Amino acid sequence: MDEIVKVADVFEARQRIRREVVRTPLLSPEALGKRLGAGVWLKLENFQRTGAFKFRGALNCVLKLVGTRAGADLRLVTASSGNHALGMSLAGKIAGAKVTVVMPERAPMVKQQKARAYGAHVVLHGACYDDAQLHARCLAAEAGAVYVPSFNHPDIMAGQGTIALEVLEDLPEPGLVVFPIGGGGLAAGMAVVLRALVPRARLVGVQAEGAASMKVSLEQGRLVELPSVDTVADGIAVRRPGELTFSVLQRLLDDVVVVSDREILEAMGVLIEASVVVEPAGAAAVAALLADKVGANQGECVIAVVTGGNVDAALLREVVRAL
Repeated sequence: MDEIVKVADVFEARQRIRREVVRTPLLSPEALGKRLGAGVWLKLENFQRTGAFKFRGALNCVLKLVGTRAGADLRLVTASSGNHALGMSLAGKIAGAKVTVVMPERAPMVKQQKARAYGAHVVLHGACYDDAQLHARCLAAEAGAVYVPSFNHPDIMAGQGTIALEVLEDLPEPGLVVFPIGGGGLAAGMAVVLRALVPRARLVGVQAEGAASMKVSLEQGRLVELPSVDTVADGIAVRRPGELTFSVLQRLLDDVVVVSDREILEAMGVLIEASVVVEPAGAAAVAALLADKVGANQGECVIAVVTGGNVDAALLREVVRAL
């Protein structure tokens, strides 16, 4: 079977998006390293444009689409719990395409406001990402627009994989790389690069306890749709992972672990104390390390991907009060 995403696709994506994306920092907060007993480095995608990694994949996909037609004639529809909506909104603005984003009714207000500020038309529908996705596909079909998946697309995965290229330029031989998983686009794109270029590295995904659809799917060897999701980490609250991302991760991932909402919120607090403000999904990888879910070895070079910082103000106040 042909590979869904190749390392060459990721290098091409990097060249395509390089003028617009931020090369995010890779930092090792001293307090966090001492607490974990390992050399822990944070890839801070909360400093990416739009405040999250999703801009990379969205821009790669939109720019490839624009290459096939005039941007002004390109109408795009997508669904997102929030961060992909922001990525698509800004990508559409850059490319001159019209973008409609469908978000769950309870999507954080900060993400709704940012998407509108980038010029997108925002539609609120459903209780979770999966509900929004079904509605977005219907809207795209009715309008004759192009539907752009949030994660289940080779160009989305290739764009997210550019994070791994940056990591390896700074630290060529990581021993353990930990990243959050919702639908699996980030994990799949990074895993393609890391497994090819650093085959001995351990690759571990992290899901919220109340939305562990990829973990259940991998354990059962087939795609599984959860009846519902319930987690504070809206950015990784997906009932059903993508069939393409599942196929990639089934082949390349070492493990998937789960963290509770309490562990996620505690990790947010630890990161805030290290002057890193993140949203719940963005703290998932650090939560897994702090809760000793991934078995980091003493002295091992560990990379944790902090995926986004678009945190709701009310939740942020709650976390700060709990410090």
